[in-house]
Amino acid sequence: MPTYTAPTRDTRFVVNEMLDLASYGNLPGFENATTDMIDTVVNEAGKFCSEVLAPINQAGDEHGCTRHEDGSVTTPPGFKEAYDAYVEAGWGTLAKPEEFGGQNLPHVLGFVVEEFTAAANQAFGMYPGLTNGATAAIEAAGSQEQKETYLPKMISGEWSGTMNLTEPHCGTDLGMIRTKAEPQADGSFKITGTKIFISAGEHDLTSNIIHLVLAKTPGAPDSAKGISLFIVPKYILDENGEPGERNGVVCGSIEKKMGIHGNSTCVLNYDEATGYMVGEENKGLAAMFVMMNAARLGVGIQGLAQAEVSYQNGVNYALDRRQGRALTGPADKDSKADPIFVHPDVRRMLMDAKVFNEGMRALCLWGALQVDLTHKAQTEEERQLADDLIGLMTPVIKGYGTDKGYDIANNMQQVYGGHGYISEWGMEQFVRDARIAMIYEGTNGVQAMDLCGRKLASKGGRAIQAFFKMLDDEISEAKGNEALAPLAEKLEKALGEQKQATMWFMQNAMANPNHLGAGAHHYMHIMGIVTLGFFWLKMAKVAQATLEAGTEDKAFYEAKMTSASYYAERFLPDAGALRRKLEAGSDNLMALPEEAFATAA
Repeated sequence: MPTYTAPTRDTRFVVNEMLDLASYGNLPGFENATTDMIDTVVNEAGKFCSEVLAPINQAGDEHGCTRHEDGSVTTPPGFKEAYDAYVEAGWGTLAKPEEFGGQNLPHVLGFVVEEFTAAANQAFGMYPGLTNGATAAIEAAGSQEQKETYLPKMISGEWSGTMNLTEPHCGTDLGMIRTKAEPQADGSFKITGTKIFISAGEHDLTSNIIHLVLAKTPGAPDSAKGISLFIVPKYILDENGEPGERNGVVCGSIEKKMGIHGNSTCVLNYDEATGYMVGEENKGLAAMFVMMNAARLGVGIQGLAQAEVSYQNGVNYALDRRQGRALTGPADKDSKADPIFVHPDVRRMLMDAKVFNEGMRALCLWGALQVDLTHKAQTEEERQLADDLIGLMTPVIKGYGTDKGYDIANNMQQVYGGHGYISEWGMEQFVRDARIAMIYEGTNGVQAMDLCGRKLASKGGRAIQAFFKMLDDEISEAKGNEALAPLAEKLEKALGEQKQATMWFMQNAMANPNHLGAGAHHYMHIMGIVTLGFFWLKMAKVAQATLEAGTEDKAFYEAKMTSASYYAERFLPDAGALRRKLEAGSDNLMALPEEAFATAA
């Protein structure tokens, strides 16, 4: 049976030492984020996820969710009890506003809990995860009355939330949606249509489910400009604000899918369900994007989470499984074979996983800090910079993070050999669960186009120039440190590849937009590689200073230095190969006629 132990030591290193979160104590919401508070939250969240959520992950996958004849859905055994414990502990309230019952702690700590939860049990974590996104949308675009009505019970976990975008005939192209919203005399709307792929769409964990639904009002433009957003509760609230009459929304079926079986991914049928408009008419997509951007960051964390839990099990297996002898001679002469951990190819897969996980964790938690600074930094300039950076990095966190997270899960399955293909070991579940993260909240090709087609050029390229400056400054400083200079020089070269790729887009994409489309995925990976290199340089800087000052935890910091060197030597060179692929353009890619792709008779 697979196991999971939350990586609390590494998380505390990133939050307390690399980010130095306690130094932001002068900002609203940070005053209680002392080192002691941070350590308590990290350790207790890790304990909860390791001891409560991880043990029911494999059984949840095997059992799945069950739809009953009346359209109700029950979650796997143990999920309801675990959810009640999650709510009682207040894990979902950490980074939420005090006005509506939250603890108003930094988003960084909320992201810590999201990673641990997704790694321990991704299907379970999606229930509160979707609620987080729904509360963000209502908080950003809802009326004060809507906020007061729905947010307290959604933040507490008494109610949950969903996002309803996709329909059978349309996914990314939301302008094609057909769900209708007919206005009523009392100001409400009757919502009619079918939504598919609705995660956590129906379940038995909460007393109400608050659906956020995209629909079109009569006469609205037949495009994305005609979309409005509606709150559609599973139960219409009575005069006391409690769940009352059942609304006209029902689960038609549960999707039969590759993974995340413990989450109820539903087809939801709306038959004149009562809904309430959020924000302005025909401006629903902008409000929904608040939720989608929050969800995209959460999905990036899922990529990290599945990479982490699969890595932990890969390490355990490699240390235990004995096959063959070390190439340099027997490592354990008292045994007939050595642990497969001694074989360089196994060690390659484990090291690739280790340095990705730790670098990605640093990126995700830094990203959470930018979310906080966007709202709470002292000056408008600082708030603008944080907003620019997290907007630029969101598609990288989602796209690159989940591409690599899936690769890591695959490699950890490979460490197990034949046992990795057998269900009882649990590795194939991690691969199946990780696969969805590359698809939902905008496929990774969409993320790449968002990065290259929108974010790079936005506001005259302000965000990418800020990114380049941030890295240039860090590299320049590090090159003056003998221990860090080799890392800085390798990062500088990789950053040069990204700058050259950016310039190539500027010179070629305008004349032929297909050049941009053909190279976008490569560019996203270049940026992911370079960004993680930046964080490895920052982590090495902290580790080197700590070693020089003296520490009882010498092995931890020495491992950071070795891992940083490994990343620089094994990951950063890939930026050049990807840049050359990008510069190949789209001519060959788009040249063949459709019939050339047909299978010969």
